[in-house]
Amino acid sequence: MADAVATQTIQEDGKTAIFRFSNTSDGTGESAVTKIDVSTLTPDPVTGKACTGVRIEYIWYVTVGMGVKILFDATSDVVAWEINADWGDSIDFTSFSGIPNNAGAGKTGDIAFTTVGATNNDTYNIIMRVKKVYD
Repeated sequence: MADAVATQTIQEDGKTAIFRFSNTSDGTGESAVTKIDVSTLTPDPVTGKACTGVRIEYIWYVTVGMGVKILFDATSDVVAWEINADWGDSIDFTSFSGIPNNAGAGKTGDIAFTTVGATNNDTYNIIMRVKKVYD
């Protein structure tokens, strides 16, 4: 059996996208599971360029029993932000234009999650707003 997970695109336009992620764990957890695949996002409506990455602008979350590492996908993933277990909050990164993807070699532009300390029936609910990047 695997964790019961869901990803929902709430809104997407030429500049931003908003996603909702949820997990009810069976105790196996997640390890570097892609949550935002930038190759599936719509291209820039003006230039037609493909989305190559995202900057994290807002995170709204609640966790019960487990934490979550939000990762920038690369050959060696880079932790963008870590959410503590048994906590709920909202974080606004817009005062400095969001968290840029600083992953190095093998950078894909994607966002992945790894759960920390997941046991049976632990949960997370995360909403994330990202700014799309077109290089």
